[in-house]
Amino acid sequence: MSRFIFLIMALFLASLNLRPVITSVSPLLGTIQDTLGMNGSAASLLTSLPVLCMGFFAPAAVKLSNRWSLERTITYCLLLIGAATAARYVVNSAWLMLATAFLAGVGIAVIGPLLSGFIKKNFSNPSAIVGVYSMALVIGAALGSAFSVPLQNTLNHSWQASVASWSALAVIALCFWWRPVRKTANTADPAAASVSSLAENKGLKLPLNNKRAWLLTCFFGLMAFMFYSLTAWLPPIVEEMGYDKHTAGMILTLFTLVQIPVSFLLPILVSRFQHRVVWLIGCSMMELVGLVLLQLPVTPWLTCIFLGIGAGGLFPMALMLPIDESANMEEASALSAMTQSGGYIFASLGPLCVGLIHDNTGSFPPALLGLTGVVVIMMGIQFKIGNRKIKPIPSGEKISG
Repeated sequence: MSRFIFLIMALFLASLNLRPVITSVSPLLGTIQDTLGMNGSAASLLTSLPVLCMGFFAPAAVKLSNRWSLERTITYCLLLIGAATAARYVVNSAWLMLATAFLAGVGIAVIGPLLSGFIKKNFSNPSAIVGVYSMALVIGAALGSAFSVPLQNTLNHSWQASVASWSALAVIALCFWWRPVRKTANTADPAAASVSSLAENKGLKLPLNNKRAWLLTCFFGLMAFMFYSLTAWLPPIVEEMGYDKHTAGMILTLFTLVQIPVSFLLPILVSRFQHRVVWLIGCSMMELVGLVLLQLPVTPWLTCIFLGIGAGGLFPMALMLPIDESANMEEASALSAMTQSGGYIFASLGPLCVGLIHDNTGSFPPALLGLTGVVVIMMGIQFKIGNRKIKPIPSGEKISG
């Protein structure tokens, strides 16, 4: 197996582990509530807790990578995600189920930024490779939501066995990640070791004093705010339009499926044709059209295609920008950690805001109007980040300036 194919497989399989532990719970949530005696608020934490962890613990990726190396840290986090997921097989209480969500969320939070550093380190055209990363995330999310119920029916109607079975993805990924760990331990690259040493000694940190980094963080947060709001509330919105639950669920599935090819192809197109501001604004326009159509007497099957293209395009762009605008692996990890930390914390408020507006108004159009405003603000930021790039920081200097 060539080194390129091996690294692509390692990236794809690691990325594939970052969503099923979250999305596999949603289709079984009613059963889990009944079995464990969880109220609605506690049950909602099974999905919101990992997202919050992705925000709060992303900054730890930089320190852990400096201490253990990037490959070793990713491997340890895959072990943590796999162990937390497998532990759900013996879950018999609400607190234990929440503990598995928390531990898996910590692992996901640390791996996310480090995979950006992994791409920056190992590939000559990192922007195009982001498509593999983002596509794997979408596929993992789709697999978790689509197969949880069939797995429950196959595995003696046990929801515990169903949600625990996704630990198999971590086992498969670890078969690929042990090799980079051994290589890092036995044949360290002198140049990489020098950069890593400087990063530790001079304190490579999150770029908190960099205005450009804050713009990228705002963009990531608004993008994720939209994504999680639509993922959580698109089915109820469709039901309010007069469609049944089955149709609403199928529309959500189409919304996810549309994102798979878009998230893979868009980074390749951006890498080849440049002018990323055009792609950013174009994807936001797709979301804007979708939100407008949701408020008109138009079939939601068409609407979800526009929304899926927009969401599927913006997510890999948000992952790609920190890689594009950094000089080396360490800076890519640090900048990604900052954008994902602030972004996911803000994004976790999205579904809550939509729910509160709906509760207070009794309908979804006011919430959709609010989401339209979010997209407009995001487009303003996109014009600012445009095609300009921050000046690369020389290796060994702090990224915080």
